[in-house]
Amino acid sequence: MLKKKFGSMMSIMLAASLTLAACSSGKETPPAADPGTSGETPPAASTEPFEMTLRHTQVGADKQRRLAILQDVIKKVEEEVEGASFTLDGVDSDVNRKEKLRGEMAAGNPPDIFDLFGSPDAKVYAKEGMLLNLTPILDELGISDKFSSLEPFIYEGNVYGLPIGGSGEGFFYNKEYYESKGWKAPSTFAELEQQLADIKADGKVPLAGASKAGWVPLMLTNHLWSRYAGSDVTNKFATGEAKWTDPAVVEAFGKYQEWVNNGYFKKGELGFEYAEYTTQFTSGEAILMYDGTWKSSVFKEGQSGEGLIGKVGFFNLPAVDGGAGDQTSLMRDVNNGYGFAASVAEDPQKLAAVKSFIKNLYNEEMQIRGLVEDGVLPAMKFDEEVLTKNITDDLMKEIVAVLNASETSFPAFDSLVQADVTTEISNIQIQKLIGGQTTPEKMAEDLQKVQEEANSAVE
Repeated sequence: MLKKKFGSMMSIMLAASLTLAACSSGKETPPAADPGTSGETPPAASTEPFEMTLRHTQVGADKQRRLAILQDVIKKVEEEVEGASFTLDGVDSDVNRKEKLRGEMAAGNPPDIFDLFGSPDAKVYAKEGMLLNLTPILDELGISDKFSSLEPFIYEGNVYGLPIGGSGEGFFYNKEYYESKGWKAPSTFAELEQQLADIKADGKVPLAGASKAGWVPLMLTNHLWSRYAGSDVTNKFATGEAKWTDPAVVEAFGKYQEWVNNGYFKKGELGFEYAEYTTQFTSGEAILMYDGTWKSSVFKEGQSGEGLIGKVGFFNLPAVDGGAGDQTSLMRDVNNGYGFAASVAEDPQKLAAVKSFIKNLYNEEMQIRGLVEDGVLPAMKFDEEVLTKNITDDLMKEIVAVLNASETSFPAFDSLVQADVTTEISNIQIQKLIGGQTTPEKMAEDLQKVQEEANSAVE
């Protein structure tokens, strides 16, 4: 039975304070666009044909359901707004965030609508006047108070982006294999480590691994250092209250490297892309996979993991002996969403299309479709009865139970530390640790040096 706690779980997804040092450069910048507050009546929208560019990250076989939802929304917009037509640009999420969108923002020519990471990206771009202020639009549509959390997209009291949904992170595991061994999901850290060792001894890969993109191994690493040093420790790096060189953080890095050295990940993982990560698990080669709850969409009919329907479970990282803080905490956030170019405010036709896009995507029908078809937790608040009625998938029920059992949550590290620190750990340090080219201590020292440089830049 779905607990009443689910509603409150969604509302506290980003209860942690989100630090944004990157926004505090002191540079004079123009205010972000705010349609409807200039005092001038905008000209009537033309009926001439016009084109909207939309950058999305729903690429690859396992995101086809998500893409289908987006395409249905676009179809409705084109029907409602005379003359509108959309050009879709599908780009890998990491490439969009770290390369394409950054370059477009710097050049002042982002797409009309685009996949946008919340904190810190949205606040940086809002400060630079590159994002459309959505506050008056949400008021006009009557949905200002309908979201579980908009915190990652708020800058100086206004909203500059909208989360597409929520997510959490934990271990997916092969129930069929576990049952063949007479095992259950581990309840202690020691039990988890014994299972990893036994799986390796059985000739299987204990943990899926694909570390070409650093954010993939950092999901689990982030959870480990939050167990050892406390779920609020990452918050404190940018303020100087905590350091990467703190013993508990170093111990967590050491544990991850120990698992690598023990052969618990597939050999050669530094060369594998994220898609291979999933394949290792769905093929049965790897028994466990640490990933976001969005991955549940893979285990549905017609998807790459349909052979494992009814055979996959989900559990939280068990408590670490001597760990700091809440040992039930896990990563939950609403950081992935959509943003809109500030220039849209100057074009009545495009502004009408944006309003239609928001209206047709952010409603009960589409949010529930995202949950049922794609495993994405709603970004909007709904009655418990609606959620209970629609969550019929056993895996999703298990995921919700795990999320409900956690007393607190923490956002992903890259929403809390500065961009230079994210680049250092994601593009350099985690790969060096996995490849045996650094030690946990040296990794921490190098990270702390970059952290202190980033901190001093905003003092």
